[in-house]
Amino acid sequence: MLQSLSIRDFVLIEKLDLTFARDATGGPDASNLGALTGETGAGKSILIDALGLVLGARAESGVVRRGAAQASIAASFDLSREHAAHAILAEQGLDDEDVLTLRRAIGADGRGRAFVNDQPASVALLRRLGDTLVEIQGQMDQHGLLDMATHRGSLDAFAGLEKQGATVRAAWAVWRAAEQARSDAEAAAAAARRDEEFLRHAVKELEALAPRADDEETLAAERQLLRAGTALGEAVTQALGELEHGKGAVHALSTAHRLIERNADKAAGHLDASLAALDRALSEATEAQAQLETAREALEFDPARLEKIEERLFALRALARKHSVTVPDLAPLAEKMAAQLAALDSGEVGLKKLAAAAKAARAQYVAAAEAQAAARRKGAARLDKAVGSELAPLKLEKAKFVTEIVAQPEADWSEAGTDRVQFTVSTNPGAPPAPIAKIASGGELSRFLLALKVCLAKVGDAATIVFDEVDSGIGGATAAAVGERLKRLAKEVQVLVVTHSPQVAAIADRHWLIRKTTTRTSASTDVVALDAKGRREEIARMLSGAEVTAEARAAADRLMAAAG
Repeated sequence: MLQSLSIRDFVLIEKLDLTFARDATGGPDASNLGALTGETGAGKSILIDALGLVLGARAESGVVRRGAAQASIAASFDLSREHAAHAILAEQGLDDEDVLTLRRAIGADGRGRAFVNDQPASVALLRRLGDTLVEIQGQMDQHGLLDMATHRGSLDAFAGLEKQGATVRAAWAVWRAAEQARSDAEAAAAAARRDEEFLRHAVKELEALAPRADDEETLAAERQLLRAGTALGEAVTQALGELEHGKGAVHALSTAHRLIERNADKAAGHLDASLAALDRALSEATEAQAQLETAREALEFDPARLEKIEERLFALRALARKHSVTVPDLAPLAEKMAAQLAALDSGEVGLKKLAAAAKAARAQYVAAAEAQAAARRKGAARLDKAVGSELAPLKLEKAKFVTEIVAQPEADWSEAGTDRVQFTVSTNPGAPPAPIAKIASGGELSRFLLALKVCLAKVGDAATIVFDEVDSGIGGATAAAVGERLKRLAKEVQVLVVTHSPQVAAIADRHWLIRKTTTRTSASTDVVALDAKGRREEIARMLSGAEVTAEARAAADRLMAAAG
């Protein structure tokens, strides 16, 4: 609910700080109805405009008080734990506290700034938050319940259709996913059919070449080895020749080893080290000669093998360029194209399965939406009856409220169902119902909105509702009926009403007087919170006009006592 409103240098208001609070009794019958009154032209609309501005309404430089550099408006709100504003603040990464403060500053040059909990924000964010905080019901403002986009949600909340709504949303999501899968498969199949000839040729090429992920690396290494085969072979042959010169190094080492071994026991250990060294040398030389002979066989130059390797390597690289991939990517590409071809060959079966799944999902959605629509029709009948019972006391006995539910074409179906919901009104017997927003009379419209809000008191996020001259053009018993309904509504939400009706002012829990002071050179508006004595005087003025009489004061006493 709205806790406070501070205004600086806005139109005729130089400085204003208002505090709003629930009835101090806090009992089960306590309400939170505040009345704002004042003479015509005192500036009541300025207060509403200031509140609208801090809630994200469009601003103009003309709102800055003459001689001031900027206008500033701040509003603080007490949020419940479940309030929708918390999710918006979390989404924007803004500080979230029990009290939410919105602030708007407009410079004399028309430039402005916006703040949420003292953090810079956009006006669009103020508007999003404002939509969850306050509902301003002016005579011709096209928002709130005058916006048809809110009607379906309001009816669902009134009828308690949360469970049906969740079922429809889930069925919608499943159907959309199934349709997307079918659409994607059809698009892929169509693309494959367009490229079928190329696809079959490409798969045939890839299958013939049978690329492997390590082909390029392995073949390049082997080609390099084969290209160096002649020179390497000659080097190995010469090395073997040196080892085999004469009787050969191995034969010489073997002979030396045998001679020392035969005489080592006679040398008292002096030949042991030499014998061990000869033993190692003989072993290594034998191993080296064997390895060189093996290498000579492996490095023997094979022109035919080199040609085959180069042909395969060139073919792989050419095919990779053709498909704009690397050689290692050819193997995965071959698998992908083979799968596409297989899907093309067996695609009709898969498409039929996906189409059947989408059809079944659609049927489930339609069934859930039909159940929702039936529940909506029952809820609409209850809402129409409830609103209808409120109309006669508000001097709208000839009017008829009708919740219109129309099945929409499939192109307009959504997660909210298949229906279009609109609140309509017929103001005279026999006249066709028309959208509630198109009612000609501003006073009638305000009373219709009051009747509807009384029935929808627990619907919506906004914990504060402002009525701007809901009692326009009425008096007596009708004004009392308006006040009684405002009082009932204020037991559920905070209600502020700009009123000219003494009956409405008398029934309020709190009362503010809006005054305009005019001098030769300037005019200013201020707001005064009235005590019991001040309320009596203001209500008496509203009853009698410019001159407050004893009779008017007595009548004011009676009204206040009756409101009790």
